[in-house]
Amino acid sequence: MSSPLASPPSALSPDARTVALSTMRGLAGETELDVLVVGGGVVGAGTALDAVTRGLNTGLVEQRDLASGTSSRSSKLIHGGLRYLEMLDFGLVREALQERGLLLTRLAPHLVRPVSFLYPLTHRGWERPYVGAGLALYDAMAMLGKYDMGVPRHRHLFRRQVARIAPDFKSDAIAGAIQYYDAQVDDARLVLALARTAAGHGAHVATRVKVTGFLREGERVVGVTAVDLESGSELEIRARVVVNAAGVWTDEIQEMVGGRGSLHVQASKGVHIVVPRDRIRSEAGFIVRTETSVLFVIPWGRHWIIGTTDTPWSLDKAHPAASRADIDYILDHVNPILREPLDHNDVSGVWAGLRPLLSGESEPTSRISREHTVVTPVPGLVMIAGGKLTTYRVMARDAIDAAAHSLKTTVNLTIRDSITDRVPLLGADGFETRSNQRVLLARRSGLHVARIDHLLSRYGGQIDDLLALIADHRLLALPLTGAEDYLAAEVVYAVTHEGARHLDDVLTRRTRISIETFDRGVAAAPAAARLMAGELGWDEARTAEEVDHYLRRVEAERQSQLMLTDQEADEARVKVPDIV
Repeated sequence: MSSPLASPPSALSPDARTVALSTMRGLAGETELDVLVVGGGVVGAGTALDAVTRGLNTGLVEQRDLASGTSSRSSKLIHGGLRYLEMLDFGLVREALQERGLLLTRLAPHLVRPVSFLYPLTHRGWERPYVGAGLALYDAMAMLGKYDMGVPRHRHLFRRQVARIAPDFKSDAIAGAIQYYDAQVDDARLVLALARTAAGHGAHVATRVKVTGFLREGERVVGVTAVDLESGSELEIRARVVVNAAGVWTDEIQEMVGGRGSLHVQASKGVHIVVPRDRIRSEAGFIVRTETSVLFVIPWGRHWIIGTTDTPWSLDKAHPAASRADIDYILDHVNPILREPLDHNDVSGVWAGLRPLLSGESEPTSRISREHTVVTPVPGLVMIAGGKLTTYRVMARDAIDAAAHSLKTTVNLTIRDSITDRVPLLGADGFETRSNQRVLLARRSGLHVARIDHLLSRYGGQIDDLLALIADHRLLALPLTGAEDYLAAEVVYAVTHEGARHLDDVLTRRTRISIETFDRGVAAAPAAARLMAGELGWDEARTAEEVDHYLRRVEAERQSQLMLTDQEADEARVKVPDIV
């Protein structure tokens, strides 16, 4: 089945990838990029958007899928960071709260939405004024920022009020709570929106392209050598400035230029579990203090996300593994506050992600700051590391500011200031109008209003594309077999417009089927693969290979989560590498 939709510039279709690669290689008449970004996570995609909207000829390459690393495995929160406030990191909190308001109200209102949390008070007397003062400062910083706050202010609750909001809290374990607000986002879809917005403004985006080295003219970096992992062909991409935004792979990229540079990144593993919403009766999320940090219990549609851990990781970076000890840690810390304890049978999904923390401090990873650093170790190469999901835009701006300085010294090029605080992400335009029209859209499309709400929360104003696809192929209006929360149309659209090239891409990042179903997407895999095959030209053998790989991956993850140590968990998980 081929899509009837005309491909807009923002579409990351298979043909668009081919064109992007040809253009970056200089086969389409362009001999050199102004900026090449290496890394397709939130910082890399944000950097590409910042560069292209300043008028720079921009390319982006990613060795796996967009958001395949850290940027799809976060806590999915856009927040100021209460723990950093307690660490007296006021600058970081203020900056993050400003970005939270910007995303909520201007840049991505279709993807970022307010979420309510309860901060349980377990000590009488001193704790309420102490926590209350911190949250009052938190709200004040947000209100005094450049942009709208975007969320309600905190309020104090007593035990009876908490019982109404969260009846599954142990009433004898708390003395009350303070309700406050932050925001949440599907992190992988945020990255996708950034990449597609960049492409829509003229950036060249290609995934499954692995950088293997740097092109040099004397000391200066003038591009990269790479291999197209889909075809196996080698290529050279010339660029006036290369920006490395490879996250936890920063040290490896740095080694390619002889180890020069001052950035050293330490990977910290964060594990989250997913449980069905009916396992905890509460209208709000909540946080639980641990010995070193906090656990978030976050509402996520028909589920709860609970996490995270914070431990050093030095094993496989592509597929960090959650161990049974990680899951036990989360359950052991959340259960004391619940009337009905959770156990392993309640866990429907698990993921582990790696935070790229700037190392050098002697502190444990839970204490290392999330602030970022930009360096230029050699002329023509900018490296950025550290930071957090919420402040991706600031990191991207700083990276291109550094690139601009390098460009000014080599070419007579006027580099304008960043404008990404005024560039809505794809789907933001039209979102409010289409939300107001939700009942009308349901009537016209034949879909239930709940389905329209689901599509609006994932695609915003781009819902028109999905509804047009359904209008031309009515069978795509059916729920996806094995994952009925999603429509078949979403799988097709993931290929034609969202750059999905493998089954993993759809089940783990374009959708969240891999963590939202108890079988982790096993039942949905055959149907999704058949839909993808029609768009990517897979034959039966290739389709079966994609399904088999996904099933083996799920089994490897399940086995790793039975292991007691990181070493054992890693050994179980790496048995199933990425499909090529």
